[in-house]
Amino acid sequence: MLWVLQPLVRLRLNRRARREPAYGLRQAERFGHVPPEVRPHCVWFHTVSAGETIAAAPLIRQLVEAFPDTPFLVTTMTPTGSQQVVQRLGDCVDHCYAPYDFTAGVKRFFQRVQPEILVLMETELWPNLIDEAAATGVPVVLVNARLSERSARGYQRISGLSRPMLGKLSDIACQSQAHVERFIKLGADPQTTKALGSVKYDVTLPQEFPQRVQYWRTAFALRDQLVWIAASTHPGEDELVLEAFQALRQHLPETILLLVPRHPVRSDEVVELVRNAGLKVACQSVCREKPLDKVPDVLVGDVMGTLLELYGVANVAFVGGSLVPVGGHNPLEPAVCGLPIICGPYQFNFTDVMAHLSELEALQTINTADELGSRVLDLLRDPEELSRRGSLAASAVEQNRGATERVAALLSARITTALAQ
Repeated sequence: MLWVLQPLVRLRLNRRARREPAYGLRQAERFGHVPPEVRPHCVWFHTVSAGETIAAAPLIRQLVEAFPDTPFLVTTMTPTGSQQVVQRLGDCVDHCYAPYDFTAGVKRFFQRVQPEILVLMETELWPNLIDEAAATGVPVVLVNARLSERSARGYQRISGLSRPMLGKLSDIACQSQAHVERFIKLGADPQTTKALGSVKYDVTLPQEFPQRVQYWRTAFALRDQLVWIAASTHPGEDELVLEAFQALRQHLPETILLLVPRHPVRSDEVVELVRNAGLKVACQSVCREKPLDKVPDVLVGDVMGTLLELYGVANVAFVGGSLVPVGGHNPLEPAVCGLPIICGPYQFNFTDVMAHLSELEALQTINTADELGSRVLDLLRDPEELSRRGSLAASAVEQNRGATERVAALLSARITTALAQ
């Protein structure tokens, strides 16, 4: 079936490249052709996209320091993930795209790279990839693993494929016990499937964070205005955010909206939406070149790798991908910045984290644009409540740190064993 679909995959990749030119580059890597600078006999991490790469970077760097004579390779599937590897780990790891899960490409990749061990992040379970690792004696460890109820039902429908695949994993380090139980129900080994916590709770603010936040405040010409950030938004969601913002502005006209689409390539589209709503707009990339003289109604975030800094600029956060059925994005980045968090009803990508933050009153769930505007307005009108919920969010992150150390201990043992064989 995959062989038949291969021409369609190439066609889809080329079509996407017309919208996002980065997808037109390095296409050979996606079919198992590895760049010559990638060293063989490596520890191979696969981190998919930007979010997984950012979360895994401290763990990878810690292991690189523990095994200085061993090459490390980090693969991704998206250009944004690739940018984050270069930005955060470019001085200590090799990098290329992972092959699509076609047999020929996967075999070509393994023959060239000859990894000692493969570490997969979160839910990157590809049958041919894992099958080839098992066939060549390469141990596979799934870390920061998560499996929503929705995904578990999907895997259950193809249990003839998923059960033997899970049986080939050496270890599964899950984010919570609920994920452990779902993996075991699908066929994972109970002896090697454990809850070690989420490495995303180990997000930290860099030393230069206050200076970077002040840099953007100056670039945006912000003084004492209240700022609402709507981050990682998707098509269909931006319109709802703008509707909520316009309703809010009837009561707090000086409030500024910082609107950050999940994919920066959509920034022109988002700018057009803002203008059509009758609002003044400026892009972050333009402000970086020349600071604004006067802050507009809406600032559109379009510079990769700066989301954490933009959270630092804001007073309250809406986390996108949650008012449309995407499943929501990482709420721990605004939490570590001490922001109260608002999300829509679609939270299945971070079910446990969002439930935990909700229990602590650090996160509020809304269902409509009207509710979103009303909730943001209530928080911005009540500085004490704003501060209380933001402090609860920051405390939740602080109290759940430590997964990186636990996962690093597991991987150190597995890497040591793999290198000794």
